[in-house]
Amino acid sequence: MQDPNEDTEWNDILRQFGILPPKKNPKDEIEEMVLRLQKEAEVKPYERMNLKELEEAEDDFDEADREAIEKYRQQRLQEWKSLQRRQKYGELREICGEQYVKEVTNAPEDVWVIIHLYRSSIPMCLLVNKHLSLLARKFPEVKFLKAAANSCIQNYHDSCLPTLLVYKTGEIKSRFIGVTQCGGIYLKVEELEWKLAEVGAIETDLEENPKKGIVNMMTLPVQNIPACEATKKQRCDETTYYMRKF
Repeated sequence: MQDPNEDTEWNDILRQFGILPPKKNPKDEIEEMVLRLQKEAEVKPYERMNLKELEEAEDDFDEADREAIEKYRQQRLQEWKSLQRRQKYGELREICGEQYVKEVTNAPEDVWVIIHLYRSSIPMCLLVNKHLSLLARKFPEVKFLKAAANSCIQNYHDSCLPTLLVYKTGEIKSRFIGVTQCGGIYLKVEELEWKLAEVGAIETDLEENPKKGIVNMMTLPVQNIPACEATKKQRCDETTYYMRKF
């Protein structure tokens, strides 16, 4: 095979048609190498070390470097803590009613908690659980939970399921109650991701609503909801009001 860097007439033709990249000037290559070496020389030795190596080599640095090292160590420590916090969860966990206060209401104040009240006999609940499992892996900094509805509230009505409650600082920040509000029986994971991003629980990389033109039931006044839906909404509202007391 012919060397593409050779200075031949054929290679010149290929360069003219953009098939081969322009031939580099040796002077340019030398200048690039010099700039790279200069940049590397500006990096302090301790900036290449991990926390353990910094501790072992501390005596080898002068006073000025020690002060910089301490700042750098604190910076690396904060980065590590932030990473640990972001990767703390990463799965959809099952809890029961007795764990609700500890896991949901008393969760750390900087953590969003999304809990799904479900019943395994309802297909829509199983679909939501499937999507939440995927989202939990995608957003490990968010606490995703599920709980059998009756373990939290006795006689919780099936018409209110699935129920998604979004918490932060011990308070319900948003809620999706019933099949319609949760997105319908053909709900896609991207649609659920968008819903949770709209209420601030997650930071999505989706650029637009994957389900345009669908009316948000939570924004409709009660008078615009059919009578049966209004009755169900009132019953579910009473139930989620009780959840605030957990």
